[in-house]
Amino acid sequence: MKYRRLPLALLGLLSMAALPLTLQAQTAQAPAAAPAVSLGKLAARPLFRDPVFDDPTDPVFTYNAETRRWFMYYTQRRGGGIALIHGTKIGMAASEDNGATWKYLGVADITYGQDQHPTDYTYWAPEVIWVKDMYHMYLAYVPGIFSDWNHPREIVHLTSKDGIKWDTVGKVDLKSGKVIDACVIQLPDGNWRMFYKDEEKPLSLSYADSPDLYKWEPKGNAVTDRTGEGPKCIHWQGKYWLIADTWSGQGVWSSDDCTHWKPQEGVLIGNHGDVVINGDRAWWFYFGGQNGRSANINWAVIPTAQPAEPAAAAQPGRGARGGSAINVVELKVIDGKLMYTNPNQPVTIDLGNQRELEK
Repeated sequence: MKYRRLPLALLGLLSMAALPLTLQAQTAQAPAAAPAVSLGKLAARPLFRDPVFDDPTDPVFTYNAETRRWFMYYTQRRGGGIALIHGTKIGMAASEDNGATWKYLGVADITYGQDQHPTDYTYWAPEVIWVKDMYHMYLAYVPGIFSDWNHPREIVHLTSKDGIKWDTVGKVDLKSGKVIDACVIQLPDGNWRMFYKDEEKPLSLSYADSPDLYKWEPKGNAVTDRTGEGPKCIHWQGKYWLIADTWSGQGVWSSDDCTHWKPQEGVLIGNHGDVVINGDRAWWFYFGGQNGRSANINWAVIPTAQPAEPAAAAQPGRGARGGSAINVVELKVIDGKLMYTNPNQPVTIDLGNQRELEK
């Protein structure tokens, strides 16, 4: 019996069909690589300048879901010098691109204290949080415009449905006649903790607790190794972090329970600011820069091999401590230490489009 010789092309097809499936899979074309995750947009430099007095300070941020924008609240300083630091209102700006650029909105609609001081009131350093369908503001109020620091000041509680028009709740009773710079965070047990500056104490960084945001009980000093102002407390990367302006950079402490604090070697850039967290990323917003009362400051800046862009030139006569604009750097935890990216390098930012949880 004779066998018919098959064509070579057909033999090739049959041999391919007999290959193991795993080998055939290896010869198949590899799937396309997944698209890179966006890091956000490039933040403006400077991030924001107040168009009225060009000296914004003490920024704080909250997502305004009603308008789908991020709001910035800040002390609208009128310039350098004590008298111009008084007589201030609370400026507002908004971002429609998750924090990369900001537009001036005007001033917050606040009337507290104006019945007795219709033209000579002072508002400083707002703290704004959103809880249970309500915005809460804790605002420093000074009854007058002064050329020295020897006058009463208090923290007042305001609420708002839209984040623009604010109703008065009243003065927060912290058993002191000179308190400013509130920061509020929720504890794991549901209670609330306020960090603030009590200027009647030699060590001024203090804290108070509340079950409901309305009644507060002062507890004493938050930390005792140094003094400061403008505290900011966050919970991020498995720890609590307390940041405060020590006039030689932003001092940093860490804690497992928000009560017992360990000081960090190395400070953050700038003056009184705020942190916004979006998942595993966080950004530090501040005014001023890498300056302070001490020439030997250990800045907790992340080293980089990339060449730095030239720093923006300082503007003369715009703020006693260089507070001419609001800027931003990204934060990272490296070897248990809170550090910031080089302020002369570009910063990408994406604050997200949902409300922050203040805990």
